[in-house]
Amino acid sequence: MTAPLSMLIVGAGFGGIGAAIHRRRCGDDNFLLIEQADGVGGTWWANRYPGAACDIPSHLYSFSFAPNPHWTRRYPAQPEIETYLNDCVQRFGLTPWLRLHTRLSHLHWDEVQDLWRARLFDAAGHEHELLARTVTLATGPLSRPAMPSLPRLDRFQGPVIHTARWPPEFQAGGRRIGVIGTGASAIQLVPQLARDARHLTVFQRSAPWVLPRGDAPIAATTRWLLEHLPPLQRAWRALIYAHHELRVPAFTVNPRWLQRLEPLAIRHLKARVPAGPLRDALMPNYRMGCKRILIADDYYPALTQPHVRLETAAIDEVEAHGVRLVDGRRVELDALIAATGFEAADAKPPCPVIGPQGRTLHAAWAQGPRGYLGTMVAGYPNLFTIIGPNTGLGHNSMVFIIESQLAFIDDAMRELKFHAWLCPTADAQERFNDELQARLARTVWATGCSSWYKRADGRITTLWPGSTLEYRRRTRRVPQRDFEFALA
Repeated sequence: MTAPLSMLIVGAGFGGIGAAIHRRRCGDDNFLLIEQADGVGGTWWANRYPGAACDIPSHLYSFSFAPNPHWTRRYPAQPEIETYLNDCVQRFGLTPWLRLHTRLSHLHWDEVQDLWRARLFDAAGHEHELLARTVTLATGPLSRPAMPSLPRLDRFQGPVIHTARWPPEFQAGGRRIGVIGTGASAIQLVPQLARDARHLTVFQRSAPWVLPRGDAPIAATTRWLLEHLPPLQRAWRALIYAHHELRVPAFTVNPRWLQRLEPLAIRHLKARVPAGPLRDALMPNYRMGCKRILIADDYYPALTQPHVRLETAAIDEVEAHGVRLVDGRRVELDALIAATGFEAADAKPPCPVIGPQGRTLHAAWAQGPRGYLGTMVAGYPNLFTIIGPNTGLGHNSMVFIIESQLAFIDDAMRELKFHAWLCPTADAQERFNDELQARLARTVWATGCSSWYKRADGRITTLWPGSTLEYRRRTRRVPQRDFEFALA
């Protein structure tokens, strides 16, 4: 057992790397960053399916304190994002504090010492225990893949692959492939599979709203200017941010404003898919924005190819060599791809988390995750969550939210110079969540469709119902009136 850490950071994606950089910039070298995977990147390490990319422009999808003038495209692909995060590890000298192949298996609050006891397993399977004053869970809501609940899925004799667990050895060439889902990962993956597959069937439950992506390479001259003129790079980033932030009222104040974008999406569909049954099947039947708005230039053209079929009939059950549909038809398949997203609305902690009086975070979140500003949880002292409950966005970069949370954590760490622990009161957390749900009821996400934003009971646990500027203002400082403290 070593001396207590100032902070244990769990997860080496944007949130965990950002937290580690902030510790270093605050002069703290008594922390540890652990990651159970083979490399850093979090979501962008796990999601390696063909075509994986971000739908936020490159120069906005990066830390404000670590700009990257070398992005090669308007929208960053997975390999470039992963490279960027590895560069951040090197740029800020995080390697001595980083432990890969290390999994957090248990977290327990020691009420005598006012410390967290953490059990870790390393790559060799050896168990270690350490103490930490604070713990930052940066595992995020996109870490638990959601598999489709198809009857007899275990009977299928070919590979069954979730996009977040893509095997590098998988080859589409010559195979009859079925893709389940038409969300963000599917519209990126389908055009790639269509290039090589013998036959491709896309199983659609509901048609998404798709807008033009407008992706393109960034010219070498532009990259040179951004590298050598930092004010230009900051101005470009600010312009992109403002362009996205102006959309927030349409999502959160007056959802009818999003109807103005629907004709653009319909023109996009009509320009790429001829009139007929396929175009009809691809026409959404819900308010734009209720589900995630997707951007793609090559998805619709891929579906028009003769060896690609869009199937709207539901799957009744899985068979050894394909699926049987509810209308009795059979579709023969060699591989099944689940592009079905994550269990984001029912997020769980990455391991058993036991707070004071033996309270478990799993039990506290049994009816859905709740927190205070998505960054702390009442009853769990000195425990921080990055991209916690109700921090997601439908209009702008999550990196902006992460940086806001990091500022909040920095202020909390300053408070902990004078206190043994701090956490939001139960009353403050309840008032905050009541406010959230009242505001969310007026947003576009509550206009009637089902989506991964919601739990089965209809409660939205994933999204922030305001602007990113409001969120940044509310996370600038720890509000004393909403917190309880223990003297050191």
